[in-house]
Amino acid sequence: MVVEQSRDAAVELLAALSPELRAKMTAPFDTPDHQTWTYLPGDRPGVTLGELSVEQRRLALRLLEIALSERGLADARAVMFTEAIRRSLPQSEPGSTVDLGSEQRYFLRFLGDPSGFDPWAWRINGHHVALHVTFVAGAVGFTPQFFGAEPATVLSGPHKGLRTLAAEQDLGFEFLNSLEAGQRELAIVSEKAPDDILTRFDPIADPKVLLRGLPYGELKPEQRQLFSLLIGQYIGRAAGPIGLQTWQDITEHGIERLTFAWAGATEPGGGHYYSIAGPTFLAEYDNTQDNANHIHSVWRDLRNDWGRDLLAAHYASH
Repeated sequence: MVVEQSRDAAVELLAALSPELRAKMTAPFDTPDHQTWTYLPGDRPGVTLGELSVEQRRLALRLLEIALSERGLADARAVMFTEAIRRSLPQSEPGSTVDLGSEQRYFLRFLGDPSGFDPWAWRINGHHVALHVTFVAGAVGFTPQFFGAEPATVLSGPHKGLRTLAAEQDLGFEFLNSLEAGQRELAIVSEKAPDDILTRFDPIADPKVLLRGLPYGELKPEQRQLFSLLIGQYIGRAAGPIGLQTWQDITEHGIERLTFAWAGATEPGGGHYYSIAGPTFLAEYDNTQDNANHIHSVWRDLRNDWGRDLLAAHYASH
């Protein structure tokens, strides 16, 4: 359903664009910058949501509604809303009716032709949101996926106290605090947290940059439940079938090979970081900037970022 609905939504949106906007929003699937991305402020190739009409923007956001779970969509909207607060945009005012994205620089781009049979992809990139969804022969690649929040907690104004991506932090601390002394010694790899996620926005994530920490096999049953909930914060943003396939990949390739590493403060308020890594899955969370009030989090599929495994199988079969 995700594949067919995404194709229909993409075709409908492209048909609704002027020739100029359509040319700006599209590129060949094998464009040289296919795997170039970032979560920092600045311009990207494509068309900003603000350049679209209200109806065109509704069609564009339909892509997110199809690919993301209900919570994933809520997270994306929350990040955009937080960005509006940071920039003091009108849509951040109480009671505003301006739709999210209308005045912000979130760039939408299509790679390949959604109406054909060859691989194609869509992406939305902007400050603290980076979604890359690839379609190959009826299958979906869903990463790299990045969500951030600045500020993580709004400190003043009409939205004071609003927290964005709160569960990523709260579950991380809850899991850390569930560990016994010997387990914590393995899990805490540094007293100082790095200033950002270690895989940054590299086109191909290198898991070797991560310290491994505590193995899954060292966890007790109740700790494993908490660990699964923490992993779910990342893969649970995907639409149901995608998230289930990701979890199946994690378990089939050895869930006991997952590791958890923590760095930095062991209580909220100080800069802290954690990573989860295994044969197929990598997640990182960092909250160190702006006095530990600025979140960066990423999910990478070590086999299938950009649909790499799907594409390899597709080209091999042809």
